[in-house]
Amino acid sequence: MAKPKSPFSKSQLLPQEETLEITKQKGELLIGLPKETYFQEKRICLTPDAVITIVANGHKVIIENGAGNEAGFSDTDYSEAGAQLTNDTKKVFGCPIILKVEPPTLEEIEIINPKTVLISALQLKTREKEYFDALAKKKITALAFEFIKDEEHSYPVVKSLSEIAGTASVLIAAELMVTAENGNGLLLGNISGMPPAEVVIIGAGTVGEFATRSALGLGANVKVFDSSLTRLRKLQTNVGRPLFTSTLQPKNLMKALRRCDVAIGAVRGRNRSPIVVTTYMVENMKKGAVIIDVSVDMGGCFETTEMTSHDNPTILKYGVIHYGVPNIPARYPKTASISISNIFTPYLLEIADCGGVENMIRFDSGLKNGLYFYRGILTNKAVAEWFDMSYSDINLLIF
Repeated sequence: MAKPKSPFSKSQLLPQEETLEITKQKGELLIGLPKETYFQEKRICLTPDAVITIVANGHKVIIENGAGNEAGFSDTDYSEAGAQLTNDTKKVFGCPIILKVEPPTLEEIEIINPKTVLISALQLKTREKEYFDALAKKKITALAFEFIKDEEHSYPVVKSLSEIAGTASVLIAAELMVTAENGNGLLLGNISGMPPAEVVIIGAGTVGEFATRSALGLGANVKVFDSSLTRLRKLQTNVGRPLFTSTLQPKNLMKALRRCDVAIGAVRGRNRSPIVVTTYMVENMKKGAVIIDVSVDMGGCFETTEMTSHDNPTILKYGVIHYGVPNIPARYPKTASISISNIFTPYLLEIADCGGVENMIRFDSGLKNGLYFYRGILTNKAVAEWFDMSYSDINLLIF
């Protein structure tokens, strides 16, 4: 007797729950770019070219008038790119997705709609507990630039801005050697018949590597110090040439600092940057030498460093010029804006393809790592420990 034919196919008889769970539904994004109000912040998250790409994919961008001016992008540029411009700050902050460089102020959070998605820097060390209370009250889902990881498990935004800071630190030092009060008037480079300028770089991370590249490119004699032999090896490999490297031994560091024309600090710690260069070491440096402390936002790795601003960037201590501006990439707002925009444009398009941020964090563990608030619930352990707050594991909140 022939076996009766089933009215269902084999695939239809299989459980479908898992397939339904991961179904992606493309959505339309409405993105708001408010004007930055933080002191000396000139960057913007999306360039006009990025807006063209986003609008061409069926999404909308609302930008506050003048938001891109300081970065070299006019309102006309954005208008021609397809963005909608407005003078109404509340309208921009009323968008379902808000993209900012600096975290919003408490006043700005007040005009954000409940359950909005906020993508910005967090800058944990500058936050107050009231900031997180305000996010919780509005049930906001918030992602921090500096926590987002890419497919190589590195931090793309931090790395990109570190590249700028490293390159810029050498250019700033070259400028200060000539223009700063009590500068030594030397050219940072290698001129025939003259000994090359001496540059000491403390820290062999991304900032240290790009500072090394720039200093070598100008012909300077470069010495790099770091506590990690692995980072020193990696830097030499990436630079593609042998150079003076040393672990952080006080005797060798002291000797190098006495001879150098420029010292660049790029050492970061878990909470505060360790003080590597003591006051005594600075006292023994050459008069007119320049210190660029890139890690000043984490406390600084020079004991004599003080935080300064772009308007008054230097102070003189023991005859040595100290540069302590915490946000070096903001000095180059157009470059920094293009760099940030290049990172976030693909993310935004992918968020749309997934049907929103909340769906995408199910598929992208790197983006999930950047999440510190989910519908008003704190999900980041570092924030919780810093402010002594309770938090929930994001994996328990999304299914």
